[in-house]
Amino acid sequence: MSGIMSMLLGRMAAGGGLTIVQTFTASGTWTAPTGVTEVEYLVVAGGGAGGQGGGLGGGGGAGGYRTGTGLSVTAGTDYTVTVGAGGAAQVAARGLNGGDSVFSTITSTGGGGGGYNTPSPAQTGGSGGGAQGDPAGTGAAGNTPSTSPSQGSNGGNGAGTGFNSSGGGGGGASATGGNGVTSGAGGNGGNGTASSISGSSVTYAGGGGGGVAGGRTVGSGGTGGGGAGSNSGSVAATSGTSNTGGGGGGGGATAPSSFSSAGAGGSGIVILKYNVASQTVFTFKSSTAWTCPTGVTSVDYLVVAGGGSGGGTAGSGLTAGGGGAGGFRTGTSASVTAGTEYTITVGGGGAVPTISPNQFVRGNAGSNSSIVGGSSPSPFASPGIVSTGGGGGGAYTSSTQQNGGSGGSGGGGAHNNGTGGAGNTPSTSPSQGSNGGAGSATDNNGGSGGGGGASATGGAGSGTLGGTGGNGTASSISGSSVTYAGGGGGGSGPPNTTGSAGGSGGGGAGATSSVDGVSGSTNTGGGGGGGVYTNAPTAQKIGGSGGSGIVIIKINQ
Repeated sequence: MSGIMSMLLGRMAAGGGLTIVQTFTASGTWTAPTGVTEVEYLVVAGGGAGGQGGGLGGGGGAGGYRTGTGLSVTAGTDYTVTVGAGGAAQVAARGLNGGDSVFSTITSTGGGGGGYNTPSPAQTGGSGGGAQGDPAGTGAAGNTPSTSPSQGSNGGNGAGTGFNSSGGGGGGASATGGNGVTSGAGGNGGNGTASSISGSSVTYAGGGGGGVAGGRTVGSGGTGGGGAGSNSGSVAATSGTSNTGGGGGGGGATAPSSFSSAGAGGSGIVILKYNVASQTVFTFKSSTAWTCPTGVTSVDYLVVAGGGSGGGTAGSGLTAGGGGAGGFRTGTSASVTAGTEYTITVGGGGAVPTISPNQFVRGNAGSNSSIVGGSSPSPFASPGIVSTGGGGGGAYTSSTQQNGGSGGSGGGGAHNNGTGGAGNTPSTSPSQGSNGGAGSATDNNGGSGGGGGASATGGAGSGTLGGTGGNGTASSISGSSVTYAGGGGGGSGPPNTTGSAGGSGGGGAGATSSVDGVSGSTNTGGGGGGGVYTNAPTAQKIGGSGGSGIVIIKINQ
């Protein structure tokens, strides 16, 4: 899953609402709930990797650490949350810097990689990398670029020559990395900084320890996930801890030429804390784990899967069916249990198929969306509420690829009598979707069927005209009426120049000889439009990809 996060909710001290603490351990999207105008935040970048090789590696610098309160946000706005990866350890080279973490206007810079030798010195970053031991280098600068308050500290210096050298420690959020000691210990990683934004005190952004040779004392990792260095050619340095932004330890050695691996940097983290009123609506556009708050016993929900893509073709005089919409399931007053974690999955849309000359490929199905957790009689008890990805549009061929794929809603069939895919597959009650439309009986340049939608079967192709996508279904769970899960329009042959419309609810229009198929709209579960290939050698028009799904929860109090 992309954009994994956890959500912990608790009763506010005053006002009768709720305090939300949302933790992103991978990149995703956060939609500011109604009434939320500011957040408290912690943004920690990925830590740098330690250096490795003959210079005895410096420890990686911690990822930048930034925290604050009162950051303005706009209710209803989507904010991209980026969680930086830890820097990768290299062979006979300095460590790579960690990736930046970003929320709104706040950017924490990835930690600097630890040094390896003179041509490959330690790198600057949120906290700087520790220097190599031979030739003795200078630790790199932290808080680069500069922020106020500072996001990190400098790396430590290396010391000594040959196998008597020691790498410096990487800088941490609250302390400079320690210096290496000639014929002695590696520099310790600088310590990180504690935060209680999550409800308990956790320390983040410790620097990595410096490496040494011959069994001497390694540099320890700084508090907050920093990895220890190595003192042997056969024992790898320790990597920074995931989701702390800790720097990786520097590589060690055993005379005369055995060098250990350096430690990779730890990935970063983003945490948001904010207050909401009762009966708040939460919109999830990336996958998450949600913990039911104290006092909440029921929720309303909407679960829409990813739409299927339109089919593709690269043979003269051929068209393809529209993608089926993702399954649409909704309900009210579903029982939940306070303190229980519910896994929320948001399905992606089906990708446009890759087409080689003279190939005919059915579109790809969308991915499922779901809410799973708790125990019976909750409808979310395993297997939970699962909406099935939409089926791909069919493509003209003598095989079953000609028929639309089954799914939440079925894909449209290709021309020359391809059948529409079955919707509501697997069966749910109420139905999660509809069948795709059939392709026309016309062979050369015939119209293909539209993908099914949540509330209507896809239109059948007629002559050279593709069928329209089936319409979706409107929901007011978000506070306003929004239509989701429309099917994609089928591809149309000449002389048509306007693509057959996608269904209401994000369905994409089908292709013609002059325009590509349109992709389903993001976070609607709409199906993609079907592709076209006419007799002209340059007239291949690709189908559209499916739109991603969405999950919405409204708490009832």
